[in-house]
Amino acid sequence: MFSLSTVLSLLMLAIIVLLGGALLQWRRGDRRKAGLMVVLAVVAGLNIAIWTLPDSKGERPLDQAAGLEQRD
Repeated sequence: MFSLSTVLSLLMLAIIVLLGGALLQWRRGDRRKAGLMVVLAVVAGLNIAIWTLPDSKGERPLDQAAGLEQRD
């Protein structure tokens, strides 16, 4: 239904929204929620990095997954 590139793009947008929401929560004084939103944004960013950065062989998991999608 959705390609992996689309999912990663939506995840990047979610990171931006989470950081904006964290800023608003911080200004309202709710530091705990703001901190949790930043942690979630960092975890999502690391997930994107895992999928897009090449390994020692120079291959990206995103490219490998795209190859599997084309076979189906």
